[in-house]
Amino acid sequence: MKNSIFAPFISLIILFSCTENKQPVDNYQLPENQPTAYANIDVDSLNEIMSALKSLYKNTVEEIKPIEGRTFENTIWPLERLSNVASKSWGVFSILANAHPDSLIRTTASQLEVELGKLSNEISLDEDIYQAYKAYSETEEAKKLSPARSKLVADQMRDYAKNGFNLSKEKRDYLKLMLDAITETGNTFQKNIAMYSDFAIFTEEEMEGTTEDFKKSHLQEDGTYKVGLSYPDFIPFMENASSDAARKELYVKFLNRAADSNLPVLATLIEQRDAMAKHLDYTTYASYELDGKMAKNPKTVWEFEFDLEKNVRPKGDADYAELVEMQKELGMSGEEVAYYNVYYLKNQLLQTSYGVDQEEVRQYFELENVKSGLFQITQKLFGLTYKEIENASVWHEDVTAYEVFEGPNYVGRFYLDLHPRENKFTHAACWPLRPSMALSSGNQTPEAALLCNFTKPTPDKPALLTHSEVETFFHEFGHVLHNILSTTELPSQSGTRVSRDFVEAPSQIFENWVWNYEALALFAKHYKTGEILPKELFDKMYAAQNLQSGLETLRQVIYGQYALTLYDGFDPDGDTTTTELFHILMERISPFSRVEGTHFEAAFGHLYGYGSSYYGYLWSLVFAQDMFSRFEKEGILNPEVGKAYRNAILSKGGSVQEMDMLKEFLGRAPNQDAFIKSIGLEL
Repeated sequence: MKNSIFAPFISLIILFSCTENKQPVDNYQLPENQPTAYANIDVDSLNEIMSALKSLYKNTVEEIKPIEGRTFENTIWPLERLSNVASKSWGVFSILANAHPDSLIRTTASQLEVELGKLSNEISLDEDIYQAYKAYSETEEAKKLSPARSKLVADQMRDYAKNGFNLSKEKRDYLKLMLDAITETGNTFQKNIAMYSDFAIFTEEEMEGTTEDFKKSHLQEDGTYKVGLSYPDFIPFMENASSDAARKELYVKFLNRAADSNLPVLATLIEQRDAMAKHLDYTTYASYELDGKMAKNPKTVWEFEFDLEKNVRPKGDADYAELVEMQKELGMSGEEVAYYNVYYLKNQLLQTSYGVDQEEVRQYFELENVKSGLFQITQKLFGLTYKEIENASVWHEDVTAYEVFEGPNYVGRFYLDLHPRENKFTHAACWPLRPSMALSSGNQTPEAALLCNFTKPTPDKPALLTHSEVETFFHEFGHVLHNILSTTELPSQSGTRVSRDFVEAPSQIFENWVWNYEALALFAKHYKTGEILPKELFDKMYAAQNLQSGLETLRQVIYGQYALTLYDGFDPDGDTTTTELFHILMERISPFSRVEGTHFEAAFGHLYGYGSSYYGYLWSLVFAQDMFSRFEKEGILNPEVGKAYRNAILSKGGSVQEMDMLKEFLGRAPNQDAFIKSIGLEL
């Protein structure tokens, strides 16, 4: 349960460390800072991890239950150790379920994810643990704790109330059944998305407009072309294929991912969460979920959403008019713009109105150069050194591993898994693999993994990224940094364990570096000639930066309001279906008409992981842009600003209130000015 320190997020990680010969799990005291032998993990290993965690849970309860004279050391620290092992265990299961090539290991890891979610619910609702925590919270020592420890206790006692400890024992037992059911349903929802596979077959004529490289990589023996639904297939096709019908065909398939299985699953998930919230005396699941976040309640979020919708609509209307005009110039039929034509029309605008050819641009973003530039920038800003680990034990041959140092001091480790393959997670995301934690021997050093799906190199051409993919790489590496630069004493406050509506800010801020020529000049080099991205081409890209930014922001508003509506009183058994609701919001907020026969929500995985909190993407972007304004003013490669940002934001994890962190770094209260400016609106 994500409201508990004992409930690891979907991406929290790792426990199984071993040499070539597996070491037994000995009293759960695995070497905290040795690399994990992922290549050696098998089904037995996974089951041993779960067995060890269950034993640790049982022993921890027995350890803290009989204590008199409670202190932080004898009551809270044992629970923090349990949280640490639970987080690391979840990491093993989650990363292997999403990225391991062996189907049996993936299946076993996925099953154990569900089992661990249920165990997490059990720990969150354990009466003995609650009584121990409550007894400690009422001691004189608890009133004199350090700020981080005090926040931990206050947050946990709030979450205990959310976990039903104001209810009778009978109602709490029923709550556990409800939470277990939600965990199972949510994991089914995510698994259906991950396992879904479909494609379209196109003729030579239907491939017109796509590049020769794209066609070559998708050509089949019979002369047709097979185009899948992963982003490296979907985006280039939608941007370049000149056939309206072909684009519509792929778009409809894309928006129907997992629709054959997930529509009833989503309805069940909404019903289960609503029933659980009401069981806890919350009016809606959104009210329950937002209790404890920065926004605090649905009313605040609705005000944020409606204000943003109103402020951005003029830019959105202007963007739509630009698409309509482009459509007329191209001689395309129809008075309205169909949503499946937006990718194509925007790309045409880039080329004709701004002189930006995406294919020309990507020649300057060879993956290894981008990675080198990302490393240079972040190492300079934060005083770090990355060293690739030779012959690292990893879950797939594509994975590379790096150790991070600050001078001679070891800081942490991260893994990069950058290319698509069958049965791998299909988007881009960071998995925190090991939380930071104070140990008697020093600190447990954090680890994280980054999964992406960038096109693989071919024998005659390296992997070339679109500028959007470069943004994605920088964004997700921001999450990596948030995790590995965490120095929190308590694992339950490590890294990205901040409020869900703030967690994107430390990653969104890093997108700004790929829009700065000083930064790009470090790595944006033509893959053949080595020529640095011409300033003239960059200026065109920069001029086009806010091309369609109004419609893009409105799209995020749609997603945010959709998720909030589903969890703030929506009845999936009512007259309006989840599909109809999405279409209603889309047509009210944006100028686009629905595309009949599509079910966007079936593959909108955030509806489980983020619940009602998708608004957090725009909410946190406001803070990200405000923080970047200091780098803009004092130097985007300024190590002093980087140090201040690292100390105020990245190192703190969730040990400090997010608003206090922002004020420390900015030297003032945050505001929306930088965000409004960033999307091309006048202040």
